[in-house]
This record gives sequence, C-alpha cells and structure tokens, in this order.
Amino acid sequence: MNKHQSLIQIDDYAKYIGKDSVARIKEKARPFRNLHVTHVNSTYYGGGVAELLSSLSLLMNSVGVRTGWRMIQGSPDFFSITKKMHNALQGGKINLTHRKLQIYEEVIYENSIRNHLDHDVVIIHDPQPLAMIDHYKKKGPWIWRCHIDLSNPNPELWKYLTPFIEKYDAVIFSIKEYKKRLKTPQLFFMPAIDPFSIKNRELSKEEIDERLCHYRIPTDLPLVVQVSRFDRWKDPEGVIQVYKLARKKVECTLVLLGDVALDDPEGEEVYKSLLKQQEERIIILSRQDTALVNALQRKAAVVFQKSIREGFGLTVAEAMWKGTPVIGGDAGGIRYQIEDGINGFLVSSINEAADRLVKLLKNKKLREQMGKKGKETVREKFLMSRLLEQYLDLFSSFETVYRLKA
Repeated sequence: MNKHQSLIQIDDYAKYIGKDSVARIKEKARPFRNLHVTHVNSTYYGGGVAELLSSLSLLMNSVGVRTGWRMIQGSPDFFSITKKMHNALQGGKINLTHRKLQIYEEVIYENSIRNHLDHDVVIIHDPQPLAMIDHYKKKGPWIWRCHIDLSNPNPELWKYLTPFIEKYDAVIFSIKEYKKRLKTPQLFFMPAIDPFSIKNRELSKEEIDERLCHYRIPTDLPLVVQVSRFDRWKDPEGVIQVYKLARKKVECTLVLLGDVALDDPEGEEVYKSLLKQQEERIIILSRQDTALVNALQRKAAVVFQKSIREGFGLTVAEAMWKGTPVIGGDAGGIRYQIEDGINGFLVSSINEAADRLVKLLKNKKLREQMGKKGKETVREKFLMSRLLEQYLDLFSSFETVYRLKA
C-alpha cells in the first residue's frame, strides 16, 4: 500500500510568513485542540467557496482543531431558486413567490434532518444553507459567512433573510462595504489562497507547456486569460469585447476558462452562449483541471477578472501570486486586492479595459513590475494562514459566551 502524501501543516507557511507568525498561530490554536467545528455549504466543487473550504478545513485540522466540511443536497428547483437569491443579493431582481420560499424551506428542513449539527462551532456559508439554523438547538456559536457582494441587495429578499441571519452569533462579510443594519455582530474576513494547492504551487516550464499543449492552446502570441465560473456577473462577454478592441492594436490570444458549479444551474446556459463567439484566437474551455488553471495564469501576459459584481474574486489573488498582472473590474473585493496602477489595473468600462490591456501587452517591463508587486501583496495579505488566524481569534472571542476551551 502506498503511503499517503503528508498534508500541508502550518509550519509549511514559515517560508512565506516567518517562524514567529507560525508560532503565534500555533499558540492561538492550542486552547481549541478539542474543539469540534464544521463548515456547511452547497457544493464540493465549482467556485471559490468550495476551493477555500477544501484547504481551510485541512489547515484547521493541522493545528488540532477538529474540523469537518458538509454539503447540503437539493433538487434542481432548489438550486434554481438559490441561484436567483444569489443574483438578487447582488442587486438583481427576483419574484419571491410563496412557492419558491416553500421549496427553499422544505429542502432546508430535509437537510437539517440528514445533518446532525451538534458541533461546538457551526459555520454556514452563503444563502443556500442559511435557514438551517431554524432547526437546531445551538450547542455553541453559529456563524454565517457570506461571500457575496452585498453592496446593493434586493430589499424584499433581504427582508426575508434577515430574521434567519439575526439568529446567528456572528456574521462574516468579505469587506466593510457590505456591512448591514443587523442585530448580529459583523466581522470582515477577506478570503485567501492556498499557495501549496495544485492550482497555486510552483510549476516548471515543462509542466506549463505540457498542460497548454494538451489542450491545444497556442502560445505563439501573448495569452490573455480569464478564469472564472461561467456567470454573467463575471462578464465573460465583456472580456471578449475588450479583446476584440485590443487586438486591433496588438496581436494576442484570448482564453476563457471556466467551470459550471454544481449549485449554479445558469452556468451551462452562459457557457453555451459564449461558444457562439469562439474562433481561432478566442478559446473557450469548460474544464475541471486546476493544473491547467495554474499553467494559464503563469503563462498569461495578462489575466482578467472583469466582474460587474464580485464578493471578493480569489482568481485575482491567484494570478497575482504567480507574478502575472491583473486587470480587474472596479467592483467589490477586487478593489482590496488591486491598487490601481501599482500592482494591476482597475477598470469600469470596455474601452478603459482595452486601453489597459494594450498598454500592458506593449510594455514587458511594466508587466514585470506589476507582477512582482502583486505577488508581494498576496504574500502579505491573502494567504490561508492569515484566514486561519482570524477564525482562531473569532473562536477566542466566544469564550465569554460559550465554553470553547478543552
């Protein structure tokens, strides 16, 4: 039998954050070595939340916090409704009928029967499992972590969700701009990346070339890349328009790589609509291949994340970690990652984005400068070790209310 590969430990982060920081995190974790924590979300694959939880749950276990990760189940109708909720929380319209709410609450109840959440700490992610709190007698703190851009939520939907939210002991949003009038205390944790994951680890030139060759992605011209779920809020059509403007001045190849999240029934529709615009130098791929993501972000001359609404946009930090300059939509958490003109560009229009793309493609020195500053930004602010420490601090704050110590 083959030995299992050893899991990443907090000590592995020492080369990025220093031994003193690692020691501090270990000391903060020590009182919670018998704590039983679970994260709950709606999918194990597709989108930044699932990716974040995959790494965070293991890193929590590595410091002795017993941490699980559960997914709720639901019918296509349920996920169609929660996708509409997701869109409405980001400012879209929703027809909040009695039938929709009935389906939502029935599926939530069914999941509460399947899942025995008697943990010391329960962390619920995003609106899909939000209402589960209605069906449990809390043993310890329940935390709602919302990863969505809440700058302008639909008022009717927000009114419906608020009574559920206010049953939680704490709410975590990505940035302070999403703060709401709630009885529940609010905290702000920016997401983070795992530098050791397949998507983010170092790759050799041979490994990069092999992945791109496998998918027949030409590299004779500079690559312009966007990696995102196929979601209209990510504005993939806008990226294609930007590319068509820019290539009038500089030759390049565009690659849109995405996947269809299991809890996003609109993704397939968006993907199929984009395929109609595919041509020799516009490559649109739906693949579940994190090594390909890594290779593209490293090989790219420029990476886009041209979101219209964005809770945070971890793909920005992922590309910056690889030393690649990023052009991001001036929205949500992207603003907290990109310092315009310093480690990337923020844009608000098609023409502005095309202008910045041409500028970067024509100036290799500028690309290198921005890429170097971008990587340092991620090292300082957006590694998983920082997120782990924030959760440990939060657990510590609950000691006066709940007995969390062993």
